[in-house]
Amino acid sequence: MKRFENQVVVITGGASGIGEATARAIVQQGGSVVIADLQQDRGTALVEELGAAAVFQRTDVTVESDIEAAVAAAGQSFGGITGMVNNAGIVGAVGSIMDTSAQAFDRTMAILSRAVFLGVKHAARAMKAKGGAIVSMSSTAGIVGGQGPHVYTMAKHAVVGLTRSAASELSQYGIRVNAVAPGGTLTPMIHALADGDPEVAKAFITEGSPLGFACMPEDIANAILYLLSAESRYVTGHTLTVDAGLTTAGSAPPPFFSQDAQIILHAGQRSKDI
Repeated sequence: MKRFENQVVVITGGASGIGEATARAIVQQGGSVVIADLQQDRGTALVEELGAAAVFQRTDVTVESDIEAAVAAAGQSFGGITGMVNNAGIVGAVGSIMDTSAQAFDRTMAILSRAVFLGVKHAARAMKAKGGAIVSMSSTAGIVGGQGPHVYTMAKHAVVGLTRSAASELSQYGIRVNAVAPGGTLTPMIHALADGDPEVAKAFITEGSPLGFACMPEDIANAILYLLSAESRYVTGHTLTVDAGLTTAGSAPPPFFSQDAQIILHAGQRSKDI
């Protein structure tokens, strides 16, 4: 029996980066996935590649009915949901707290924090009868300060808090709730920082790694799969940090500058005011 046989996992932001790596790994290990993303072309292409074990559901994570529909798609296509990965994200508002607009704050929090709340809410409703596992994406910015912009840091701390709180309530239903806190990861967003040059992006991630090599999306996917699987059946309310010891060392990645905006390297994302 394969590790994820008979498992059905909804993955927000599942069309690229860490979400894509997670979807691929689950299908390779016998599971089925709902790829919930706004990137319709990428999501559709990924589903065509993965075959009958995957479906695409266009999802704006700031819209509650979209998240509810993504969870429902797991039941409609595969008979139910056993896992939820709240992965969709941006970096969002950057700059001094004195200059950050309320609109940029609200948009960033809607994607990084409110969407996680909605994902936990609707996944828990669907899993209440039979149990399951929920994994949400935090960040090293959710563990310590100085690892990301202010609003991003606030939102990722909120994910850690919600993980603990929801785990406390939902354990009675056999639902485990955990989080993963990645450091800098080599995703398509990091490639954008380096003007599309993968070697420059890889070198930059490597330079910020205490272990001396770049974190790949598959490294984070492995952590997510562990928390979704029966191997972690006694683990709930936990945030698993995957950062090569960066937060232990207490050093932050160096700032990165583009021609048109200050870019902060963090968790494989491009930081720019939205």
